[in-house]
Amino acid sequence: MGVKLQSIVETGLQGVIVDIECQISNGLPSIIIVGFANKAVDEAKERIRGAFVNSDVDLPRKRITINLAPADMPKDSSSFDLAIAVAIMLSAKQCKEEIPEGHLIIGELGLDGAVRSVRGIIGKLLAARQMGLKHFFIPVGNLNQASLIPDVVLYPVNNLRDLYLHLNSTVPIKPAVVGPVKLGSKRPKSNQDFKHIVGQIRAKRALEIAAAGGHNVLLNGPPGTGKSMLAKALPSILPPMSQEEILEVTHLHSLASKNYDVIIAERPFRSPHHSASDNSIIGGGQNPRPGEISLSHNGVLFLDEFPEFHRPSIEALRQPLEDRIISVARTKDTVEFPAHFMLIATANPCPCGYYGIANKSCVCLPHQILKYRRKLSGPIIDRIDMYVDVDEVLHKKLLTDEAQEDSEAIAKRVVLARQKQTKRFDSASKTNGDMSNQDIKKLALLSDEARELLNQAAEKLQISARSYMRSIKIARTIADLENSEYIEAGHMSEALQYRRRPAEVSASLY
Repeated sequence: MGVKLQSIVETGLQGVIVDIECQISNGLPSIIIVGFANKAVDEAKERIRGAFVNSDVDLPRKRITINLAPADMPKDSSSFDLAIAVAIMLSAKQCKEEIPEGHLIIGELGLDGAVRSVRGIIGKLLAARQMGLKHFFIPVGNLNQASLIPDVVLYPVNNLRDLYLHLNSTVPIKPAVVGPVKLGSKRPKSNQDFKHIVGQIRAKRALEIAAAGGHNVLLNGPPGTGKSMLAKALPSILPPMSQEEILEVTHLHSLASKNYDVIIAERPFRSPHHSASDNSIIGGGQNPRPGEISLSHNGVLFLDEFPEFHRPSIEALRQPLEDRIISVARTKDTVEFPAHFMLIATANPCPCGYYGIANKSCVCLPHQILKYRRKLSGPIIDRIDMYVDVDEVLHKKLLTDEAQEDSEAIAKRVVLARQKQTKRFDSASKTNGDMSNQDIKKLALLSDEARELLNQAAEKLQISARSYMRSIKIARTIADLENSEYIEAGHMSEALQYRRRPAEVSASLY
């Protein structure tokens, strides 16, 4: 009679329990793995042979058949190694105890018998917990990240020999004592501080509003005006992450890197170059992994020189900016990754950067300017909340000691505004920027004067329906920053200043 154990494979936000079945029969000594296993799983045969030898455990000299069910789903993870090895030991009657039902085994084996860390341990445990499973044998190296997950029992395994002794009741593996991990109090680090940026009062105010309400911003202006510096200072005023946000971010980064034991406790700030490949930004590959869009989840995605990015990368932002997730579709599978981020983009007036700038000569031809501006499609432009012109600062002010408000003071206002939104939406992750039309009708709370002002502006300025609702979201954030229960006319007036203005190339250029 064979033995059946359980492990798990996760794809994006979903997980599937995998049954590891072992059957030992007479025949030539061999290990055969079936069940749609790729090369990484098939190579487990050699790792298991080496691990048995170096752990003083006898490998049965018989025909060993391993089935990974469901057999119609591809398996591409080395995390099944430990479960396969245990299944062989149990099937060969080498252990007194059995793995209790509902206990999952996860881990990669080395030739020396060591149990190595695996990629995406948080996603595996979260997916299994959603299915009602709470007991896990995991590698010791994954314990740091796994300890972030509440309401689970973790058995850290150092090597195959330790698990062999545990199953023979010789040296039991004790569950890890995991206390509540509180890392949300860490402030985001930044090399820039708003007090070091001279002038740009309006741009600083816009970024404060964006940080407080989770709004997307496009900074427009000629080269050298400090657009990138402003964007890089944004993390210094963002609030710390909640425990749930830390969990999500750490999971995504463990999928995309080899840091299987690092906890990401600070909001991500991702700044890919415009020459980056589409896959690196969107995510993908033969075995889909998150790209820069998902790695900026709960943080900031900074796209400098926005129109210079590849068109597919720009258009891929439509879904995450609207739905806060991104779907990576491949022939074998379709994977969804979370992508709730603030988009901070910069652009120049034209390719050379000086069209319409006083005392500067633009060398671009009219068709070049039009082509540059048309790189951003209407749907993408329509999903950006705030548009800010960043003007040049007088040179004589650059070396003055004029006092500037520091990031810490701004961050305090941002945190208070976020706390109001947490109470309003009963969610630590939802901000004013995420409000639906129904939320706006119920929770925006416009005063009569603000409503009248908005309606007049919509008629005179021909504001679209989307811009109309967006202005209310921004005004709600401004009111939160000023600790006002209602949106007043002053809040709405300021919000309307950040709307997109039509940009046309003068006919005289032709």
